[in-house]
Parts: sequence; structure tokens; C-alpha cells
Amino acid sequence: MAHDRVRALSDVLDGLERATHDESIAVQEVIEELGRKSFASLMLIFSLISTSPASGIPGVTAMVAAIVFILVVQMILGRDCVWLPGFISRRQLSTEKLCKGIGWLRKPVYFVEGFLKPRLTFLFHRPWIYLPLVLILGLTMFMPFMEIVPTSGSIASAVIALFAAGLLTRDGALVVASFLLLAGIPIAAWQFGFAP
Repeated sequence: MAHDRVRALSDVLDGLERATHDESIAVQEVIEELGRKSFASLMLIFSLISTSPASGIPGVTAMVAAIVFILVVQMILGRDCVWLPGFISRRQLSTEKLCKGIGWLRKPVYFVEGFLKPRLTFLFHRPWIYLPLVLILGLTMFMPFMEIVPTSGSIASAVIALFAAGLLTRDGALVVASFLLLAGIPIAAWQFGFAP
């Protein structure tokens, strides 16, 4: 069981790679491949897409923010199955760019998996779990505006990816790391976007 948790991140990338075909893939196909109950897997994969070089595509950060917002709301409400509105689930993603992003993510994901283990698991139980969920909910509301500030959208996506990875592997240390990174976003946005 512990080994399964350690491989959880690579398994998500494997599932996404299996879903790719032709020139593009619909968001709905990603959901079907990863599982309609896999909130954390879906949150992880879409945030990783926005952290990868694919984040340079206009609108990707905003789309990821909308998807994560909807997922987090459903998690807070205690839904069992993922639901996304049609205009998002029908959205097409470039297979070529997606595969490049997966390839780019393989090495860092493999490296991180070597340090993961279940710890600080109380953070995944109520009421503790509500704190990171509410913080991420707030973060997604600002992400569309972050597209005008270089790198800030990728940093925001990395926060979400760390939290989702923590959920998948039951590693509370990743949740704490996501808090610390979240605290640094306003500083990064100021330095890269507004500082002289």
C-alpha cells in the first residue's frame, strides 16, 4: 500500500499518457481515464499542465484555475463524483503539447517520489482539510489575472500541485510546503511584475 502511494504521481502521468490520441484530447477524456472520483488526481494533472511549459499557451492558466475551483468546491461539499460544465469538459488539449509536458514532468516527479511517505495525516481529516481547500479556492480566483505577470501563474499552479500530491500520497509535509509556497506568491508577483 505504501509503495502504491509513492508511485501515485507517476501513475497519474501514466494515465494521462494512455488517454492521449490523435491531435487533441478533450478534458472529459482525461476525467474518464483518471476516474470520476479522482479529485486529487485531476487537480494534480491540470495543475502540473499549468506548471509545465504548456503554461505559456494563452488561457491555460485561466482554464486550470476554473477546473480546480470547481473541483475544490465539490470536495468541500463532499461530492463523490467529479462534475465539470460542458464548456470545460469539451475543451480540447493539444496531444503534442500534452505529451511534451508529460515528458518534461517525468524526471522531477520521479525525483520527488523518492521522498514521499505518509506523515502528518491529520491534515487530511476534517476540520483540518478545509483550511488548505479554502486557501486554494481563493488562489484560483486570482490565477486568471496572474497571466499578465510572468511565472506567477506557474507558481500558483505549483502550490496546487503540491497540495494534490500530498492528498494522493497522504504526505502532510507537501501540504505544509504548499502553504509556504503560497505565502511567497505575492512577493514573487511583486518582484517579477511591479518591482523596478
